[in-house]
Amino acid sequence: MSTQTRPETGLLARSVLGALTLEEKISLVVGRDMWTTRGLPRVGLRPIALSDGPVGVRGTSPDESVRSAMLPAPSALSATWDRELAWRVGALFASEARRHGVDVVLAPQVNLQRTPVGGRHFECYSEDPHLTAEIAVAVVSAAQERGVGMCVKHFVANDSETDRTKYVARVEARALREVYLPPFERLVREAGAWSVMGAYSGVDVGGVAAPALEHRPLLTGVLKDEWGFDGVVVSDWVATKSVLPAVRGGLDLQMPGPDGPWGVGLRDAVAAGEVTEAELDEKVSRILLLAERVGALAGADAAAAPAGTAWPDAVGERPSDAAPPAQSILREVTARSVVVLKDDPRLIPTGVRNARRIALVGPNAAELFLQGGGSSFVRPDHVTHLPSELQAALPATRVDVHPGARARQNPPALDVGARCTDPESGLPGVRIELLSADGHVLSSVVHDEWNGWFAEVVPEARTLRLTTSVHLAEPGRHELGAGTVGVHRVLVDGQLVCAGDVVVAEEIILSSGHNHPVATTVVFDVDEPTDVVLAAELQVVHPVGYDSFVRAALVHRLPGPGDDEVMAQAVEAARAADLAVVVVGTTEEVESEGFDRTSLDLPGNQDELVRRVVAANPRTVVVVNAGAPVLLPWLDGAPSVLWAWLPGQEGGAALADVLTGQTEPSGRLPWTLPARASDVPVPHATPVDGIVEYMEGVHVGYRAWERDGLTPAACFGHGLGWTTWSYDGVTLVVDPDHPGDVTVDVTIRNDGERSGREVVQVYVEPPPGSQDDRPRRWLGGFTVVDVDPGESATARVRVPLRVFQVWSVDTWVTPVGRHTLRVGRSVRDLRLTVGVPPLSPNNP
Repeated sequence: MSTQTRPETGLLARSVLGALTLEEKISLVVGRDMWTTRGLPRVGLRPIALSDGPVGVRGTSPDESVRSAMLPAPSALSATWDRELAWRVGALFASEARRHGVDVVLAPQVNLQRTPVGGRHFECYSEDPHLTAEIAVAVVSAAQERGVGMCVKHFVANDSETDRTKYVARVEARALREVYLPPFERLVREAGAWSVMGAYSGVDVGGVAAPALEHRPLLTGVLKDEWGFDGVVVSDWVATKSVLPAVRGGLDLQMPGPDGPWGVGLRDAVAAGEVTEAELDEKVSRILLLAERVGALAGADAAAAPAGTAWPDAVGERPSDAAPPAQSILREVTARSVVVLKDDPRLIPTGVRNARRIALVGPNAAELFLQGGGSSFVRPDHVTHLPSELQAALPATRVDVHPGARARQNPPALDVGARCTDPESGLPGVRIELLSADGHVLSSVVHDEWNGWFAEVVPEARTLRLTTSVHLAEPGRHELGAGTVGVHRVLVDGQLVCAGDVVVAEEIILSSGHNHPVATTVVFDVDEPTDVVLAAELQVVHPVGYDSFVRAALVHRLPGPGDDEVMAQAVEAARAADLAVVVVGTTEEVESEGFDRTSLDLPGNQDELVRRVVAANPRTVVVVNAGAPVLLPWLDGAPSVLWAWLPGQEGGAALADVLTGQTEPSGRLPWTLPARASDVPVPHATPVDGIVEYMEGVHVGYRAWERDGLTPAACFGHGLGWTTWSYDGVTLVVDPDHPGDVTVDVTIRNDGERSGREVVQVYVEPPPGSQDDRPRRWLGGFTVVDVDPGESATARVRVPLRVFQVWSVDTWVTPVGRHTLRVGRSVRDLRLTVGVPPLSPNNP
């Protein structure tokens, strides 16, 4: 399907290009500021606004009062395996973008979940390229049909976070073509993506190694020339490191601006004749076309701007254009995404609804972990909480809440408003003084609140001096301290708590070290109320390309029961209840942009909590609130286990819907859940001598598990729902609309007593004796079917010809022989088999 500009679009952009001066052209390819491009009122061009991100549209304002609809993590959306739900999420992206004055959303992220320790694993869709592409195509198509651009990222092979601005991913050409490029290719060819973001990292393919933004064979040769991409290649923020190599490589827009290599260097390169006006024209024309598409050019109507393609045939019938309210769609998507890993005693939902006393236990029970850390962070419109939602759904049931365990390393935030005063004036809060390099006080003010950040700095400020008196009234042991970055000294009651002499800049943002600094604390044993002075000298961070800031997470743990007592209380509550629901999971200290995980274990003492609760009450439902895989050493002994993802703002309501039977948890795993860390095919992503070797080739994720014959805790595609299914037959059919593809009709029957949703999955196996080092099997197609109890239905699944093909030297080739299709409920629960007649060996 062509992605070239439609006749009705681009005419306005071309007319404007001819009216621009050379200086104006130079100005357009560098961002105006953090989130916008430059406007040119003279020609009717306003700035184009870009915004993160994958879990919601944050907007471009630093104002903390700005709120957004917080979506579940992308992995959760992919777990629905539902293209129509994905379409509705795309429509919601467009609605949210318009609400926040945003033209281009920096999403989706279609890098693959190559390793479960990847820091941004939760931001990706799947370890499988086909599932990733199917969901992402629906999201992007829906948003762009409504005049909002989506920026597909991060091109390409940017699948881990350790040294992400430095490493080079060494990938063989075949793996790149068959695994890592297909989601990008389909988003260009089928969804007509208007923008693609280049990665921080580099790529080495076929011996050609370069930073992603300078990789001409990929950016220009493959993306633009081969696939016909007519959109804008934008840099990841502060990723541009050169002028000429990036210009020639294929970068179109440096973000942010106005500084950076292109801020001054591009103008000099043009003046010296090193960059021609024709090269500039090619980039500016793309930016103007994007402006036309989103309605940023006078005379362009964003609401009617076409996506460049029709609704993809693979998705089926286009859903209604009437988008439901955010709360409704998010609640449905979140509930549908929940995966039933096991439910041996059938506790969900009957056991939950019949319980007269429920013990809601776990560190994530009262406050779910809603979103991962990093640039995708949004402040939600509102948050639903599981205890209150469950109580509202079951008014006759007593719901008791007990934390039971500790998941976070840092103590809670210091309550500055209620506990702190300025030692100098006696006013509530903290005194903030900004100092110049020579120690001169530039400003002094008392803030009655402190959220851990300070951004009201001036360029000449080098140090922030924070002073406050902390009132410790409660008898017992208090833990008080701070977590910060850069040069610092923190003292509590005259005692040095921590110090550092390393100056930090933009690299601390790129590593996400500023988001979750580990706090250092001191302990005070208090017999009677006392006041202690906390004094800190903190570096003002002036990062290139980002707003300046000061970071200091002030923390305070109150006296209270120890870990053993807290767990014992929770276990006793579970023992006394008719049913226990244990909610365990990760935190933003574990899952975040900027760093990879060092362990697959649940943080803290959560595993022990689950073991003890299960032993105390055999009627226990364990809910795992995590984005990426974690080890569940108690899985075999737990009666019922749900995987609830990072659920976003409607998490509490959606989980209550699942537990009480309002919505079927019909999710299926989009990745493999390991039973042992030692079995993971790619256990880490740590560069060696600056190189990340993609040694597994095409055997990514479940493909490696199938190759090696290892048994995971739960396989790719697994999910039980709340009914049972029979697979009664499969036949090859001729689909005149897709003559080159393979289509099958699968007859299934709902054998249970409730209506259910089934995800029919079709896997491809290579011809016998294949010598192409092909996977044992791989996903070829899927569809979602709703069936009433006792009824049968026929599910039609199309397997595109490309799925059968291999990349050979420089073209796609279909191997000779008969492929086999295996149909079932997961990659290891395969019920039916059908052979495929030999396909044409040549590229169609």
